[in-house]
Formats: sequence, C-alpha cells, structure tokens
Amino acid sequence: MKKIGFVDYYISEWHANNYPVWIDSLGCDYKVACAWAELEISPVDGLSTEQWCEKFDVKQCGTIDELCKECDVIVILAPSNPEKHLAYAEAVLKYGKPTYIDKTFAPDLDTAKRIFELAEKHGAPFFSTSALRFADELEALSGGDNFIITGGGSSFEEYCVHTIEMAVKLLGDKVAKTDVIRQGKQRICSMVTENGKKATIIYASNLGFSVTCDKAGGSAARVDVKSNFFLNLMKDIVRFFDSGVVSFDQNETLEVMRVRDAALNDAVIK
Repeated sequence: MKKIGFVDYYISEWHANNYPVWIDSLGCDYKVACAWAELEISPVDGLSTEQWCEKFDVKQCGTIDELCKECDVIVILAPSNPEKHLAYAEAVLKYGKPTYIDKTFAPDLDTAKRIFELAEKHGAPFFSTSALRFADELEALSGGDNFIITGGGSSFEEYCVHTIEMAVKLLGDKVAKTDVIRQGKQRICSMVTENGKKATIIYASNLGFSVTCDKAGGSAARVDVKSNFFLNLMKDIVRFFDSGVVSFDQNETLEVMRVRDAALNDAVIK
C-alpha cells in the first residue's frame, strides 16, 4: 500500500474530512497514512490534529520533512488558504514526489508561476485544479460557444475558481479580454478569447453550478452540474500518482489564475 501524506493549514476541514473516504472507496493501492497541520486546533470544529489523526487512523507528523520522507505522494490541502500554498510547496516539492495541490492553487498569478518554477527546479510532478473540471456534464458541451456559467459559495474570492476552471476548460483558448460588473456581492464576469469565443460567469452565493451554451448548428444546451465531480477528481489524482502525468494542459492552471486575478480586481486581462 502506497502512503499519501496530507499537508494542511488546519486538518479538520471539509476536504481533509472527505478525501480519505473517497480514496478508500476506489479500492486503489493508496491510503492516507500521514498528516501535518500548521494549526493544531481547527477553527471549523475545534478538533485537534491529534484527534483528527485518531479518527482517520493516520500518523501525525511533527514536521513536513518527516511527512515527505515517510510518504510516497503528497497532497497539499489548505483549500481556504491559498496564501499558504507557496510555503508548503517550498517544503514539499524539493522531495520530487508526485504532489497534488488543492484549489485555489495560489493567491495570485505571480505566486502560481513561482510554484511552477519550484516544481521544475526539483523535477516534481504536480498539478492543481478545481474538482469542477471533472464534472461529467461538461463533456457534452465541448465545442460549444457563448457559455453562461453560474455558481455560488460563501465568497466570490474563494469559490470563483470553480466557475473560472469550467470556463477555461470549455473555451479551450487564451482569454484576451474580460469585463466585471459588481451587483452588491454578486459578480458578472464576461470573457472573450483570442479566437472570439465567449463565456459569462454569474456568481451569487446561493446559485448552483450550471452551464448554458450555443451548440453547433444553432441549437442550445443547458446542464445543471450534479455529477460526482469530487470522486472523479480522486480517480484522476490516483491515476496521476501512478503515472506522474497530468491529464490536461497545465497552462490552463495558469490561465485560470490569470482570469481570477482580473475578476477579483475588476481589471482588464493582461
């Protein structure tokens, strides 16, 4: 059995609480075996790292170095704290082991580029994505245009990565222009690619994930995103751990960060 190590800001959070169960459900040769968290007590539920490790039958490591030496592959979590990812990547990627970095990949594009440079320097295979990239519903919309993508969540800053990831995947081209409209806490973000394809993201805290688009031949399509995209992500992470090969063009990860920067700053894309 190959060992997965979890590196987190605080370990008792939604992703860390669900990933081990989903990975076990795959019946694969990987198991979450070690964990390290910067904060001992989770601000979410007050659970300590020691208590979380007992709950999931995982070894608590005293340092990231200890965890990296003991484990075969690494998952950097801290999904609500992307500002922590660079420091964790600096500690992890030097070991050259396959690493998954949870969403949001980085707080900004410049930091994202620094993580890519670290991985290249150390020869460490890694990837990052929103789980929404792996929604089954997106496959039927490939080749469409004029996308309208909706999504919610507690804040635009944390949750916009999901809709932007879907947009970048569906557009399949570099975004040349963006426009952002604020309506209170709501956001309407439009984008146009270098080849003229268009997508508009609509964010409101209580909106579900959906995609509407024009299809070839003049027909239209609409889907509510309800598939088990997180389990699909787990399958792809395990596949990546075995092969060291990312299943999509990693330039799209930087493109997501570039569009996100513009969306958060009401800026024209650069």
